[in-house]
Amino acid sequence: MSAELNIYNPNELGAPMGQYTHVTRVKASEFLFIAGMLSGDARGNLIGESDFDAQATQVFRNIEAALKSAGASWGNVVQFTTYLVHSQDIAKFMAFRLREFPKMFPNGKYPPNTLLIIDRLVQEQFLVEVQTIAAV
Repeated sequence: MSAELNIYNPNELGAPMGQYTHVTRVKASEFLFIAGMLSGDARGNLIGESDFDAQATQVFRNIEAALKSAGASWGNVVQFTTYLVHSQDIAKFMAFRLREFPKMFPNGKYPPNTLLIIDRLVQEQFLVEVQTIAAV
């Protein structure tokens, strides 16, 4: 059985303030809970020191690798939680999503995303972390 996802915006909530959707309704036999991904490569090297775009790109590469390891893809993602260290990076994050999400989600149905600004991540050089839930 493959997951059935219905990603939608109830009229009562209005339009989202970015590339995400308010609600995902899921019927699935299994869920993937992917830890917050950072911009490290397979050897543990930081990718993109002081470069938000490079870090975001690596973060989503890591998420894609985790999805593929379970036979899943972007179409299985039901929710993201994004952590940024600097509020000044919100615009960079939104620009990244505007550029990359249409490639990842060609149907234009972007999963819900909670965006949080936090004091720091596990190491100070990391600028962004994204946790992912997927249904298969």
